[in-house]
Amino acid sequence: MKLNFTLRIALLSAALGIPGTAFAQAQPLPELDAEESGEAVTETRRTSGGQQVTITPYIEASQVLTAQLEPTSDVVTYTSVAAGVDANIQGRNSAASASIRYERRFGWDGLDDSDIVTGIARAGIAIVPRTLTLEAGGLASRTSVEGNGGSFQGNFAGSDDRTSQVYSAYIGPSLTTMVGDLNVAASYRFGYTRLEAPDAVVFTPGVTEPVDIFDESTQHTASARIGFAPNTVLPIGVGVGGGFNQQDTSNLDQRIRDVWARGDVTIPVSRTLALVGGVGYEDVEVSYRDAQRDPVTNDPIIGPDGRYVVDSASPRIIAYEADGLIWDAGVMWRPSSRTSFQARVGRRYGSTTYYGSLSYAASQRSNLSIGVYDGLTSFGGGLNDTLAQLPDNFQAFRNPITGNIGGCVASLEGSNCIAGALGSVRSAAYRNRGVAISYGMDFGRTQAGIGAGYDRRKFIAAPGTVLAAADGVIDENYWVGLYASHALDRRSGINANAYVNWFDTGFDSDADGMGYSASMSYFRNITGGLTGTAAVGLDGITQESVPDVVSASALLGLRYSF
Repeated sequence: MKLNFTLRIALLSAALGIPGTAFAQAQPLPELDAEESGEAVTETRRTSGGQQVTITPYIEASQVLTAQLEPTSDVVTYTSVAAGVDANIQGRNSAASASIRYERRFGWDGLDDSDIVTGIARAGIAIVPRTLTLEAGGLASRTSVEGNGGSFQGNFAGSDDRTSQVYSAYIGPSLTTMVGDLNVAASYRFGYTRLEAPDAVVFTPGVTEPVDIFDESTQHTASARIGFAPNTVLPIGVGVGGGFNQQDTSNLDQRIRDVWARGDVTIPVSRTLALVGGVGYEDVEVSYRDAQRDPVTNDPIIGPDGRYVVDSASPRIIAYEADGLIWDAGVMWRPSSRTSFQARVGRRYGSTTYYGSLSYAASQRSNLSIGVYDGLTSFGGGLNDTLAQLPDNFQAFRNPITGNIGGCVASLEGSNCIAGALGSVRSAAYRNRGVAISYGMDFGRTQAGIGAGYDRRKFIAAPGTVLAAADGVIDENYWVGLYASHALDRRSGINANAYVNWFDTGFDSDADGMGYSASMSYFRNITGGLTGTAAVGLDGITQESVPDVVSASALLGLRYSF
């Protein structure tokens, strides 16, 4: 179960979600300083209650040419027609941001037509102001699934059969209130994640077994805490709480169940520094069922989607269990409203754990975030947890060629990427450790960001099942990238983004891979709500024992914003 304060800030990359302007993708032009623009670039409505509302529905049409440079030469073109909406609502007690897009692609010269839905949304709606809030969010993205279990995003000629659609969403209430000097907090969240099966994957030579590609999962997460702050009831702060997390994955009927309770204490050392720690009890278990077997050969049966068919009548087999004492201790430092740091070390999941975070805003226009995380989860749970940590005030940037979001948003409020949750798409549960750093800035007419990260997944599989060989195997993902957007004047601007990520898998030493993407776009407001866009991009996937895939793309398009 991910800890609430774990930061998931990672590379702003297209393969794993680097912000690039959709269409460019007709993102509204970056806001100019008032003295430079002389007029508002986007229409913002403010209600009498101080609520700020920006809603921009649009339709667009574009022509895309993609040339495959490796492993063979091929050129495909398609016409894209899309409709979508970008919205940002910021009120005193409620806030929401969303970018949702439906695209219909019409292929030329034998290229199949396709329908694509992409988007990201996050909302916190006050049911009772400052007390009860309904939290909700969702993500729809496209990714290329490779035979090494990794996923990459890009625009590759003739490779739609390796492309999958990823969906994740959650909803649930959150309560925060005061009862005298006591702080009372409670929350519940239901989440759902699905990865559509690709039509084909490319394996390294000699590998024929299917990758245990994640299918779908549900998640129930609940927690509650009651306590008081330092220098209220006592000179120190004290609290007690507990939580429950269950993730059910359809692959082999996998289940993660984690129940915990703990007490914690905060001991002020100075006005800005405090010692923090806690101790409690946890009971965590990971279990599976086996796959159906051929009665003659005893080989596992594989369904039409390329995944193992679960034997629902087989007994549940324990892959991992740990119960007993958990603890952690560390420091918390908050010298100002712009700086927050904490670091802890302890014991959980039967071994040493460590995690921490740093958030530093040198000004209101920039933010540096660093996070170190450690948890036990699955692909669906990790993606859903990270999505829930996104801020509810963001601007969604999209890849200029594909229109894909991929999981990153532009925000100066800290945790703004789901890159660390995408990497490997294997279904098995895993112990997840990593570190991520990002820096973003917004100076009105110029927005830019850079980030890097490392994500490590040690898989947990049940003995006696078809996935037994995956137990203890490690996948590692490294990423680095940047993005920039600059308004040339009131009517035009340019955007650029680039990324590279390295995927190292312990399942096959010859299957390590690298994905990269770079794009640049120019957009200009022609008249009224009509915007024209020109963009170019380069995408590639390199694996040690599989032919490289490299594609170059170009786009010309028009968008009308209402």
